Amino acid sequence: MFYRILAAFRFESRSSNKLATKIFYFFELIGWIDLIVKEKQLYYKHKIRIMIKKSIKWILIVLGILVLGLVAAGWMLNKPIPEGKPGPEAEVLAQKMLNAIQKEEWDSTGAIQWTFKSLHTFLWDRQENLVQVEWGETKVLLRIWDQSGRAWKADVELEGEDLKKALEKAWSYFCNDSFWLNAPAKVMDQGTKRSIVDLDNGQKGLMVQYTQGGVTPGDTYLWILDEQGLPQSWQMWTSIIPIGGVELSWESWTSLPTGAKIAQLHKGKLFDLDISNLNAATSVEELGLTEDPFASIR
Repeated sequence: MFYRILAAFRFESRSSNKLATKIFYFFELIGWIDLIVKEKQLYYKHKIRIMIKKSIKWILIVLGILVLGLVAAGWMLNKPIPEGKPGPEAEVLAQKMLNAIQKEEWDSTGAIQWTFKSLHTFLWDRQENLVQVEWGETKVLLRIWDQSGRAWKADVELEGEDLKKALEKAWSYFCNDSFWLNAPAKVMDQGTKRSIVDLDNGQKGLMVQYTQGGVTPGDTYLWILDEQGLPQSWQMWTSIIPIGGVELSWESWTSLPTGAKIAQLHKGKLFDLDISNLNAATSVEELGLTEDPFASIR
C-alpha cells in the first residue's frame, strides 16, 4: 500500500507544482527509512538466533561436563560390597551392639514421637502397631499391619485414590524414617543375615543384609562400632542410593525416658540427616496427650 501511494505521487509530480515534488521526496525518504529499519530488524533477529544457538551449545557443553563429573565422582566413591564371614563371631558382635543401645529398654518403649529431617513427624504406638504420620498439610492414621487407615489434607478427609496415595506415602515414610530412628535394634530381625568384615584399621565391622521387609529389601549395611559396641557410623548399599558404600555417622546419642539410646545426627559427604522432637514412654497414655489420636482407627 505504501509503495502504491509513492508511485502515485511520483506520477503526479511530473505535472504538479514544487509542493507535490517535495511531498514525493518526503514519502520516498520514509520508504528508505522503512527499508533500513526492516533490514536492521532482520539483522538483529539473525544475531539473536546466532546468540541463542551459541548459548544452547555452551549450556549443553557445561551440562555434559557436569554429568561426566558426577559419573566420575560416583565411580571414584562407589565401593563394592565387602566379603563377610558369617558365624558365631558375627552373632556375638551383633549382641554387643544391641546391649550398647539398650535394646531391652527399646522393647519396653511402647510409644515414641519424633521428626525426621524437619519434614515428617511421627507418633508411633508400638503396642498397638499404629502410627500417625504428618507432612505439610497432610495427616495420616495408619494401621501398620495392613497399611489401611484414614487421611486428611488441610483438615479435609481424603477418599478413593487420594486416600490410597496418602496411605502409600505414609507407609513409605514410616518404613524409611523409623529405620533411621533405630536401625541398630533391627540387626536380628527376621530375614537378616549377619557377617564379620575385616576393616582397614584392623577392627571388625558388622555387616547386616536385609532379605525381606520394608520397601527396599536387599539393602546391606556395614556397621563400624566403638569398643563398647555403640555404632559410630555405617556404610550403605541400598537400592535408592546409586553409589555403593556411602558412609554416614551415628552420633549425638541420647537416652529416651525409657532408657533406650537413639542417635539424633547422621553426617556424610553427600548429605546429613537429623532426628528431632524426640519423646517416648511405655505407652501412648503416658506421653501426656490430652486425647487418644488413634481412637478413630482402633
